[in-house]
Amino acid sequence: MPLALALTGCGGGDDGAKPSAAPPAASSPTPAATTSADPDAAEKTAVITSYEAMTREQMKAYRQADATGTDLEKYATTEALGQIRNDLANMQTAGTVVRGELGHDTEVTGLDMEAQTPTATLSDCVDLSGYETYDVKAKKVIPLPTEQPLRYVMTATAQRWDGRWMVTDIDPQGGAGATC
Repeated sequence: MPLALALTGCGGGDDGAKPSAAPPAASSPTPAATTSADPDAAEKTAVITSYEAMTREQMKAYRQADATGTDLEKYATTEALGQIRNDLANMQTAGTVVRGELGHDTEVTGLDMEAQTPTATLSDCVDLSGYETYDVKAKKVIPLPTEQPLRYVMTATAQRWDGRWMVTDIDPQGGAGATC
């Protein structure tokens, strides 16, 4: 999922100045258009980048029902990694793998850089429309339960350890059944 930052500039009123003969070149941005009003924008971007990397590695593992060959440990701590490994064990027992992609629309909803261990809370609108659970033995797709929404809110927590953000918790029911 690409990350897009919306930048806005300030409009000027009539300050009595006469218009110049030629407008400024469109290719030269003004300083107001190149800086963010959010002093934590860089940290939020770093949190989302780490979370997205973890979800990519998670999908690699789910496609083979095994974490071998993934870099999950680079992005997820013991608790979050344990949740993923539990999913993988259940998939191995059931003889299933995942095909397709999960869609993500993630935002940082909380950031505490003053804490002893800086912490971020994320809200992720997960989209299941391109995701399938596949039964390897029966060679067929297992349909989603009828009550499963195709889009729902999941939450996650990340902490900054040794200068990098690590996902510490994943809560698939974090949105308490909220759809997005």
